[in-house]
Amino acid sequence: MNKETKLRIHNITANAALEFGSEAWVLKKREKQRLEAAQMKFLRHLLGITKLDKEKNQCIREKTGAQNIVKEIKQYQKKWLQHVQRMDRNRLPRQAH
Repeated sequence: MNKETKLRIHNITANAALEFGSEAWVLKKREKQRLEAAQMKFLRHLLGITKLDKEKNQCIREKTGAQNIVKEIKQYQKKWLQHVQRMDRNRLPRQAH
């Protein structure tokens, strides 16, 4: 399987799993580190790079075209907040907000 196909599968499955339920998360430093570590582990495996190669995370993201998972989650949270703010006041998510 080529790199592009593996990356598409990652974006569909792994990112979705990492982002699931994130609209209500309060990300602390430890959670951010763990999310980034999980993403980087997959991307390194995808490219066949080990930690011993001492390749920087930013270089790996550039090679794969992936965005930082924490930034993606923050963007998702902003979109969700805007969506909730557009809801009618009698909707449960709006009432909880």
